[in-house]
Amino acid sequence: MLTHFSPELLADSDMSQSEKILRACVHCGFCTATCPTYLLTGDELDSPRGRIYLMKEMLENGRAADERTVRHVDRCLSCLSCMTTCPSSVHYMHLVDHARTHIEKTYRRPLLDRMLRATLAFVLTRPALFRRSMRAAALARPFAGLLPRRMRDMIAMAPARLPTPSPIDRPQSLAAQGARKMRVALLSGCAQTVLDTKIHEATARLLTRLGAEIVVAEGAGCCGALPHHLGKSAESHALARHNIEAWTREIECGGLDHIVIDTSGCGTTVKDYGHMFRDDPALAQKAARIAAMARDVTEIVAALDFAPSVDVGRLRVAYHSACSLQHGQKIADLPMELLRRAGFEVVPVPESHICCGSAGTYNLLQGELASALRERKVANIRLVAPQAIAAGNLGCMIQIGQGTAIPIVHTVQLLDWASGGPKPLA
Repeated sequence: MLTHFSPELLADSDMSQSEKILRACVHCGFCTATCPTYLLTGDELDSPRGRIYLMKEMLENGRAADERTVRHVDRCLSCLSCMTTCPSSVHYMHLVDHARTHIEKTYRRPLLDRMLRATLAFVLTRPALFRRSMRAAALARPFAGLLPRRMRDMIAMAPARLPTPSPIDRPQSLAAQGARKMRVALLSGCAQTVLDTKIHEATARLLTRLGAEIVVAEGAGCCGALPHHLGKSAESHALARHNIEAWTREIECGGLDHIVIDTSGCGTTVKDYGHMFRDDPALAQKAARIAAMARDVTEIVAALDFAPSVDVGRLRVAYHSACSLQHGQKIADLPMELLRRAGFEVVPVPESHICCGSAGTYNLLQGELASALRERKVANIRLVAPQAIAAGNLGCMIQIGQGTAIPIVHTVQLLDWASGGPKPLA
């Protein structure tokens, strides 16, 4: 793609990076075939190629974002299916992240929209506050009909009951069972510690059983993904900085082999810390080291030579491949291989490359499109008639679970069960 960025604009690192990404695009349109929003709307501007044109025109001219550009960029799920499809290796993720930051700085949204996005970025990243907000939402459910549709949809997504906070999420060290094979830091994160504590517990049981010592580092928390995808780069970088410093202290104190992450959306972000802090002289080297050490939990399980010890009865499991795992981290087959090794009958979901509509806060901000994608995903899952659904990302589990009564659990919960842990409650 031909670009015309001024030397003044190119002096900015983000602009220079985006210009290189734009020049890689050859307008081929392969991305339109796998873009979830384009499949729903048929609008070229709701495809990666169309959004690239909008972002190019905005960034190249150094102008403030307009309503049309914001509308179509907001509709992007950041599922990154386009990056898997693209024959020219266009790094769409970094481009749309930059565009969202530019939008946040230059576009004044309607008041209620600004308040909602600010609330999500602030509340969801703080577990104690998020827990209180979920309780408030449950109390407000009888009065939801009096609220705007977006607020009604958000209240409807709040669970009726929350699990008790888990001791696993407190700073601590958990010893490996038997000979220690590696020492890893577990990202406790934010929303998962409120909505589903069983995932971290299954991860801890499984990894320690396989010979990993687990550290939950003091000062580590939200990875920063939620505000990052809202264009709030200052907030996301502050959260990421806490993690980098916390894990660096662990590296320097007791040593770490890896950072293990059992929410794939977080994993994609942590693996990108090196890029996020590339221009920060104080953190660039530390961030790059942390990013290189980050692993999805299935990568760690495979490295520890997982083997089952319990007969799970050939349960038929549909594996939902989270976008952040298959497109963001390029981990597609490994989780299914591990589940098959564990004794499950694993069936892939048709149209597995198409997003379920969760995408961080997307299902809270773009409810109509998210619901249509969920219906499409659930219909494809039903085609393979599973007894259970496995996924590697909590957001996907919640999104899909709202559309079906088929039990849905995290991949690590099934692997834990197959190696001696409890059968998942679902």
